[in-house]
Amino acid sequence: MINKKVLLCMMLITAICGTSAYASKKDSKKKGYKFTITINNTTDSVIYLGQYYKKNQYAIDTAYINKKGQFVFEEKEKELKPGLYFFTDNKNKLAEFTVGNEPRDYKFFTDDANWTLHMEIKGSKDNEKFMEYQQIRREMNMALDEARQKYTDEEFKAYRKEQGKRLDSINTAFVAQNPEHILSIIMSATKEIDVPTVDSAGNPLSDRQQYEYYATHYFDNMALDNEAILRTPKYVFYDRVERYFDQVINGATPEMICKYADMLLEKARPANDVFKYLVLYIAEKYLQSNIMSYDAIYVHMIEKYYMSGDAFWASPSDIDFETKRAMTWKKLLIGEKAPELILKNQEGVWHSFYDIPNKYTLLIFWAPSCGHCATIIPALYKFYDEYKDVYDIGTFAINTDIGPEDVEKWKKYIKDKGLNWDNYNGGEANVDWHEVYDIISTPVIYLLDKDKKIVGKKLDADILKKLFEILEPEKTRIANEQKATQTEVKENK
Repeated sequence: MINKKVLLCMMLITAICGTSAYASKKDSKKKGYKFTITINNTTDSVIYLGQYYKKNQYAIDTAYINKKGQFVFEEKEKELKPGLYFFTDNKNKLAEFTVGNEPRDYKFFTDDANWTLHMEIKGSKDNEKFMEYQQIRREMNMALDEARQKYTDEEFKAYRKEQGKRLDSINTAFVAQNPEHILSIIMSATKEIDVPTVDSAGNPLSDRQQYEYYATHYFDNMALDNEAILRTPKYVFYDRVERYFDQVINGATPEMICKYADMLLEKARPANDVFKYLVLYIAEKYLQSNIMSYDAIYVHMIEKYYMSGDAFWASPSDIDFETKRAMTWKKLLIGEKAPELILKNQEGVWHSFYDIPNKYTLLIFWAPSCGHCATIIPALYKFYDEYKDVYDIGTFAINTDIGPEDVEKWKKYIKDKGLNWDNYNGGEANVDWHEVYDIISTPVIYLLDKDKKIVGKKLDADILKKLFEILEPEKTRIANEQKATQTEVKENK
């Protein structure tokens, strides 16, 4: 996971080529733009102005060829925020440029044979700087192609290594001389951090310490306080954010993920759009997470950023909605005591799952009409039937189909499938269990301990089996040994 030294990949730089130049750490307040594009030998009658945002490309303006043979994108009041933009045609040709704090009156001159190769830009010193860099990169690529044909494999590897060092020097110098140039932002954002192997006293760092350093400093090279980072190709910002949450810190405790998320958001707070994107992304990610304990991260995000007033983009009704859901979920987190439910069983007798004496209780919301339940419930019942005595499991299985005809179907389904656990009709209850347990779809399955505290959720038979292997390792070992012995006896017979 941790690379001590990572050079900028040739393919990455090639992908950058054609881009241009500058972005401020503050939103540009300039409104209006005029981009005049002359393409020699073109057969196009229309081209499009586009931008990168999130993980896609979007067309934001259209220009038709005029009598002078030019394409002109012009808006007097529309604001273009700093970032990487491009123009393209219907044949997928594309040329990139940047918008920063310069007056937005650029003139582009090129040839239809190769837009990037023949490109000249006037009215933008920032883009002119990039043209110089782009020319260096083209020459290096040509030299690599020639060397590949001329040298042996070993000679070419050595040559490519030297060119890589040269490229590193060029990139380092460019970033130092142009720290707010969009190309510098891209180079820095995509560069891996160097992870130390020893501390300040020279003592070796453990793998765990190196990981924690990596997770803490992952975004050190990224200008999260710069709005322009949002308007770059997806590999610059969006893919790296996803990698961080999907790979780097995935599997960490909810508390640690909340800590890392807060660190990230504090870095992004000066850039409103970046802050907004990250809050929405993280909250939605853990709203949808299938990991049983990660709903605590969603609750944290809503409490810290919505209920505090930091979610400046959200309407009062949106804040109320998210707050209500988060506060419901907060009562259902791992370790919390499950809210009491009192319902009627098949015979119409009221029962509370608080009265179940077993060491563990399976609290199940399901319905015969639920297609997903048709797969999950039989397997869950099989596990319960096989291990109920091993682990001392009780059940409280609630039918969520509550119409009169539904109840009869439920009773028939239970009999036909042999679901001989404790079944309850959800038509009447001491509380609205839809609201208390946020039941939107089924099945929903909880495992409670003897005190009716939640020890597992978002379960199926396979996950439940693994959970009990952690909760009851000795009982699991004995049960597996007995099962193996019984299998051996049957095979011998």
